[in-house]
Amino acid sequence: MKYFIQVFGCQSNKSDSERISGDYESRGWEEASDWRDADQIIVDTCAVRQSAEDRVTGFLLNVVSYFENIHTPRPKIILTGCMTHHGEGKIRELLPMVDEVLPITEVGFNAIAIRKDKLHAWIPISQGCNSFCTYCIVPYSRGREVSRSKESIMEEVNRLAKEGYTELTLLGQNVNSWGLEKVGIGLRKLLMDQSHKLKFEDIPTNQSQYYEGGGEPPFVGLLRDITAVDGIEKVRFMTSNPWDFHSSLVNEIAHNNKIDKFIHLPIQSGSNAVLKRMNRGYTKEDYLEVVNKLRAAIPKVELGTDIIVGFGGETEEEFQETVLLAKQIGWKVGFVARYSPRPGTAAWRLFPDDIPALEKKRRWQILEDIINQPNLGSKRPKVIK
Repeated sequence: MKYFIQVFGCQSNKSDSERISGDYESRGWEEASDWRDADQIIVDTCAVRQSAEDRVTGFLLNVVSYFENIHTPRPKIILTGCMTHHGEGKIRELLPMVDEVLPITEVGFNAIAIRKDKLHAWIPISQGCNSFCTYCIVPYSRGREVSRSKESIMEEVNRLAKEGYTELTLLGQNVNSWGLEKVGIGLRKLLMDQSHKLKFEDIPTNQSQYYEGGGEPPFVGLLRDITAVDGIEKVRFMTSNPWDFHSSLVNEIAHNNKIDKFIHLPIQSGSNAVLKRMNRGYTKEDYLEVVNKLRAAIPKVELGTDIIVGFGGETEEEFQETVLLAKQIGWKVGFVARYSPRPGTAAWRLFPDDIPALEKKRRWQILEDIINQPNLGSKRPKVIK
């Protein structure tokens, strides 16, 4: 029996697909080189934007059309990943060709991941998210933040080192909060109750709900233990929330030669008003403070970011604040996305999607030209006033 995994989306989905492969092959299945030759097709989906869901739909329609044209029964189709937030009933309505829905929370560690790369490995250290940014579907699709045990992580790291892996990337929605999550039950209940008439002023502001001072965050110790393993030469991590980027983490990156000096630090918007509507929990000034700490301690640090343009109500003046910040900071790379409302999120319920598609594209292009053009890094200021 042969399986094929079609992956859409982020590094977490790529990592999940490696563990799905491990589960199949532990049961004697063999990976097909092409979905046309598979007995089962597993579709690992992304739901961060509507365009991501549309790509899933397009792929599945191609699968159905191909097998109808050759008059052959098609493979069993299993859907997993972030689109499972719709629920099985809605998925079967949207995608009637799906035979089985596998909740992403059930993709675990029951078998050793099958990796094609033999030098670099993705290692998930947590699942889910406790931060209800108003635009984000992740808390609904991946659930509450749960840290993987240190014993499990270190067991995998040591095994990978013995197998010859030299580079690791630690994955989590907010890796900095590893080991310190607290379940925001009240916030979760408020936002997931779709029958409740939601008011923006009712939403508690996101903040550093994980670390309240008094010692070193566990994530710093985890980094130190992983980089101490013989054979491991480079460690990266993503993604970080600016509110949890503590001085002890900055210091560890600065003095630990095995930690990569590229830091992915999403900003999402350079406008404090937009950040507040997004419920990001920090201001532009807070973000700049983290950037300045990093650049002061690590002269060769390089920064990447995520930005959303065209969020509900974003004025031209608010967008220009993001443009100005992009020119100030000089990110090495920026993943710029055009806002797409996600059904069920607070923003979907509170803020009309009132920026025309062409205007979103114009704003996207402006930031693409500023951030992702060649040689921008050489113009980057060391400290921003």
